Formats: sequence, C-alpha cells, structure tokens
Amino acid sequence: MVDLSTSDEVSPPRNGRGRALIYHVGLCLASIAMLYPLLWMLASSFKPDSDIFGDASLWPRHFSLDAYWRGWSGLQVTFGRFFLNSLVVSLCSVVGNVMSCSLAAYAFARLKFRGQKFWFALMLGTLMLPYHVTLIPQYILFLNLDWVDTFLPLIVPKFLAVDAFFIFLLVQFFRSIPRELDEAAMIDGCGPWRIYWIVILPLSVPALATAAAFTFIWTWDDFFGPLIYLNDMNSYTVQLGLRSFVDSTGKSDWSGLFAMSTLTLLPLFVLFLLFQRLLIDGIATTGMKG
Repeated sequence: MVDLSTSDEVSPPRNGRGRALIYHVGLCLASIAMLYPLLWMLASSFKPDSDIFGDASLWPRHFSLDAYWRGWSGLQVTFGRFFLNSLVVSLCSVVGNVMSCSLAAYAFARLKFRGQKFWFALMLGTLMLPYHVTLIPQYILFLNLDWVDTFLPLIVPKFLAVDAFFIFLLVQFFRSIPRELDEAAMIDGCGPWRIYWIVILPLSVPALATAAAFTFIWTWDDFFGPLIYLNDMNSYTVQLGLRSFVDSTGKSDWSGLFAMSTLTLLPLFVLFLLFQRLLIDGIATTGMKG
C-alpha cells in the first residue's frame, strides 16, 4: 500500500522555496532599478561632458579624474569650504535637536504639569503645518534680528525643540522605560534633572542615535533653507555649491556636478555604516513600544 503522506509533506517546502526564489529575484531587480541612477551618476563623474548623455553605459569609455579636480576648485570658492559649512550646520543641528527634543520629550513623557495633554496635542499639530506656511514670518523675524546671510537661522531653531517628529519619537521611547527606575532614583535623592541625565539618557541611546542620524541627514541634504537665508558664496552649503555647477545659459559643468555629488554622498554613506545597528535598534524599539 502506497503512503502518500511523504509527497504531501515534501510539496509545501518546494512551493515555499519557489516563492522565496521569486521574491528574491524581484527584490534583486528592484534593487538594480533603484541603484542604477546612483551608479550612472558615479560612472558619469569619470566621463567627459560629451559622453555623459550620449552613452548610457556604466563603464566610461574615456576614464578621467579631471571632473573631481575641476569640481573641487573650479568655482570661486573651493568645494572644501562648502563641506566645512555643511558640517558646521549639520553638527550644530544634531547637538541642538538631541538636547532640546530630548528635554521636551522627557517633560511630556515623565513629568506632570498643567495643560500637558493640550500642549502635547498642539505639538503634534505642528506636524501638519507645511514648512512654507511659517517661512515668511520666520524670514521677517530673522531679517529683523539681522541673522540673514548667517548660519543662525539654520542652527538656533534646532535648540528650541522645533522638530515635533523627534519629540514624538523620543516620547514613545521614554514611555517604554519603567517608571520604577525613576522612583528608585528619587529615593536616592535624585531630582528631575538628575533622573533625566543619569537614568533616561543612558537607556535611550538607540532612540537618540536615530534622532541624531536623521537630523544630520536631513540637514546635510537641505537645499531650501540655505537657499533662503544664505547669499554669500563663502557661506554656501554643499547643496548650494552643487547648484552652482548648473548654468541657466547652458554652460553647465555636468561631470563636475556629478563628481561633487558623489563626494557629497560619502559622509551620509559613512554615517549609515557606523550607526547602522543603532539606527535599526532605535527605529525597531520605538515602533514596537508605545
């Protein structure tokens, strides 16, 4: 008598392997489609302008590093100056966001004060306000303060907890920390400030790293803010520096643009490699704990 149970047990794994193969092939094709523009930009940085739009291949026919030398020093200001400006603005924004947003989140998550729910709802309501709604009032304010054409409009607001997204992210993480730790610290004589410093912050490294990394990435990639407030080329960030390669008269240096764009991506790539584990832990734990 033939036992058919063996064939029934073997077929599901085969079907499962077939579906997994299809999924992996689909993911590989999607990855290639997403990476092709990036690889094309990298390849174009080694091509002369005449070959960039006439040759779609990823391997340059005439390999040259001239675009990197020309792009780095071809403008009125060297591109290293733009890197330094972006680094200053981004690092200061990271410090300001982590400090101010963590303090605001600690107040909402662990302290009790009058109107707490109202202010928390108002803070969340700012997430629905487009940046362009507050642009003109902010510009008038900074103009009256004589801050236009300086880094102050790009940095100072970060120290005032203006990014509601990071406040909400940290609030969700702080609420997942057991309150028994606060009570134990209070028994030892700690006040709210010491509890924040020696209890909450050390336990919130993944969430803080996530906020810091995204702040750096968003500030480094920001084009609109520097475009509004910075006029002197010596104060340009990398995004405004990249725009300088494009000329409305048609005399654009495309190979220099792609070369400097490639260099501009390197800090973000290194940042992701260094903080990959903390970023994944911060996003995962914040998403699972409410």
